[in-house]
Amino acid sequence: MFKFHEKVILISGASRGIGAATAIRFAEAGARGVVIHYHQQEEAARRVAANAEKLGAEALTISADIGCPEDVERLFSQSRSHFGRIDVVVGNAGVWPPEELPISALPSSQWSRTLRVNLDGMYHLCREAARVFIPQRSGTIITVSSTAGQRGEAGHADYAASKGAVISLTKSLASELGPSGIRVNCVAPGWVDTEMTAATLHSNPDTWQKIIDAIPMRRVATADDIAGPILFLASDFARHISGEILNVNGGSVLCG
Repeated sequence: MFKFHEKVILISGASRGIGAATAIRFAEAGARGVVIHYHQQEEAARRVAANAEKLGAEALTISADIGCPEDVERLFSQSRSHFGRIDVVVGNAGVWPPEELPISALPSSQWSRTLRVNLDGMYHLCREAARVFIPQRSGTIITVSSTAGQRGEAGHADYAASKGAVISLTKSLASELGPSGIRVNCVAPGWVDTEMTAATLHSNPDTWQKIIDAIPMRRVATADDIAGPILFLASDFARHISGEILNVNGGSVLCG
């Protein structure tokens, strides 16, 4: 259904979770090349790359600190040097500090780290994507936000603030870059069962049941549940969609 032949996809935070599932889905859809960005999980990134190559895509793994602009510039430079082009950029890399902390006890160091990765990293990624896409008059950017960025989340002000800003950044860039033939959209997941959330989701049966009860569809998403909508937004089926915040949360947060 989705066809990405001759397309090169760059995915940040692709060594595990949503990013890894997205890389595999693009490979299944015929992508020529997939750039697997990671920070420290080298072995995991190489496993994702190997699985993508089994599906026929050429995979390139690159380590970079997404919060460092020079690292992100190098990520794009190496990707273009290897593949000759980039067609889709998925901004997925992020952190979620699991401990609930009221704002009165939230360390400035945690606030700064969360925004450095989740927001500054997204800014660096989108800026480099724009520098590539504007001259070629084409390209697609897909950001990954969260329900926390839509409704707020008590005890996680740093995370919610960073993800809310990603939504605003997406809308701003959709308006700014549209005249250059560039689409910018966002996927906003709710709870997703990944390594990042496993400690909280599976901490005890009561926590799991409480989370399930708050989701009308009565299930927690898998990483693959988020990868599919990302592929849709990157595909020609979504060619007239830009500035959209696509909710993938089982009905737990209903907003337009």
